[in-house]
Amino acid sequence: MLGFMDYVQNAFYEASRWNRDNSYGSLTDTARALLDFSTPHGLRLNVSSLSSPNFATSYTLGSIGLVDGSLSYLYTSLPLKDTLSKSSLIPLQHLIPGYRQLQNLRQPDELWWWEIWEQGKRIDRRDALLYGRLYLPHPTLEALYLRRITPRTQLKFSCVSDSRLPNGGSILALVQHDTARHSSEYIYSTDSALLGIRGLYNFGPDPDPAFEPPLPALLPPISDLSATTATAPATAVSPATLRPIPIPASISKQPPHGRFSAGFELYYSPLNKSSGTSAGVRFATLPAHQGFPYTMTLTLNPLMGNLSSTYSVRASRWLALSSRLDFNFYSYESSLRLGGELWRLRKPPGVVVAGAESTKTSEDEGKSSQTSSNDDDEKNIAGVLKARVDRNGEMALLWEGRIKELVYGCGVTVDFRRGEDMVRGLGVEVCYSS
Repeated sequence: MLGFMDYVQNAFYEASRWNRDNSYGSLTDTARALLDFSTPHGLRLNVSSLSSPNFATSYTLGSIGLVDGSLSYLYTSLPLKDTLSKSSLIPLQHLIPGYRQLQNLRQPDELWWWEIWEQGKRIDRRDALLYGRLYLPHPTLEALYLRRITPRTQLKFSCVSDSRLPNGGSILALVQHDTARHSSEYIYSTDSALLGIRGLYNFGPDPDPAFEPPLPALLPPISDLSATTATAPATAVSPATLRPIPIPASISKQPPHGRFSAGFELYYSPLNKSSGTSAGVRFATLPAHQGFPYTMTLTLNPLMGNLSSTYSVRASRWLALSSRLDFNFYSYESSLRLGGELWRLRKPPGVVVAGAESTKTSEDEGKSSQTSSNDDDEKNIAGVLKARVDRNGEMALLWEGRIKELVYGCGVTVDFRRGEDMVRGLGVEVCYSS
């Protein structure tokens, strides 16, 4: 499952309106979530808190023969007021990665929409996130700095400090640029002076703008919007002082049912005189698709000779299956991995408590039945069972769920080729957040 700090970071992306799925690095996210999930080792306890909309803390204590742990702190200049922080209220789908349903592309905000003016001066700031984590007992420090430069550009610095690493640590700088139609990433790492570039292009119709700026003639001054300053004189302000108003997509244009994407990555180290490259394509259905949602990917690493293809499908709302076939055309070696996830409900969907009365008409119920059913089912989730198996005899089982205020996960990894010592990993992880 995701750590609490990863959950808060995803909430920052949502609040700052950054599309995490529109990058080459997330091309195979669905297959990795269903086939490459990790099982806990030993006993691990996580206690976290979002003490304010801008500040979060997390403490981890584990025992795998040796007691270890970590301390984490996170600060964001963008208040996460609508982010659920209690472990009893956070939807499990936000904590447990699974099948990712791609959404329709949306054009990024216009730059002037971010402008905030007060008395002739700009007072807006760019949203930023700071994160640090200290591992114990051996002192290893991780840090992250994330900043939204423009609606289409994001800057990210990742650092690690450890005396066991060459040069005592490394720094990774990443500049991401997303225009909806295509995205690009520029990478630099102090480890071997690695330089890299990644790109992704989406074929199909142009993304529709999901937001339109407010009309100046229809906007009252800011002073008229506050009850306490209703009698104050009007102040000339830019119409961008109000957030853009969402508008529905045009009903005259049929929404796309799927999206085909192609991308690549290229790395080069001038110190080692080495390089690396890969390319990949993906086709995924969109919400307008009437059948089963599915995702297909094909990636190629020509230097290493690796060819990998995945196919993932959501057979029902609570069941997802995935498969991956790897083939090396230099050595002719191949591998096959199968996996899936099955969500379990506390009670069958659609069950109504006996004696409950309703005053809604049939027409009202028809309009709200789908929305209310989805909300009730999400609150009614007890947990999810994940399983995977490959042709080399390795199998993994993982159960993740919630008991009152606690979110927990327990799993085991078995390798049948190892004979008596076939259990490779067994553990339990418990998380609590407030």
